[in-house]
Amino acid sequence: MGLFDALGISGSGLSAQRLRMDVTAENLANAQSIGYKRKDVVLRETGNNGFGGVLRGAMAGSPAGSGVEVQQIATDPTQGRRVYDPGNPAADARGYVTMPNVNPVTEMVDLIGASRAYVANVTAMQAAKQMFSKTLDLLR
Repeated sequence: MGLFDALGISGSGLSAQRLRMDVTAENLANAQSIGYKRKDVVLRETGNNGFGGVLRGAMAGSPAGSGVEVQQIATDPTQGRRVYDPGNPAADARGYVTMPNVNPVTEMVDLIGASRAYVANVTAMQAAKQMFSKTLDLLR
């Protein structure tokens, strides 16, 4: 692992968690918008894939991975709740409106998880920076 690999890995984590927070905020903002479908961020590891890839990378002297990346922003296929509102222009023939499949409690839990992962990546970056600084101090 090179000197700046730790910063790159944490940086990719920061970007991924920021996108998760943005998508979660979008879901919360549209929780009452008729026709909206909940979105979810799907992440994947970059670099070597699986145990064999990690083993080959370790034998070659390269890092096991190089962070995370966004694989896709998926739309949740579950059906939203149906509300009886015959006066709504979006109501069907029976008077029901299909609301978005966004649960504010679930979204808040996702938001807390993403923000804690973001803080963990910031902490890892600060630790790497301190180690680099101490190493440079020893070389003086």
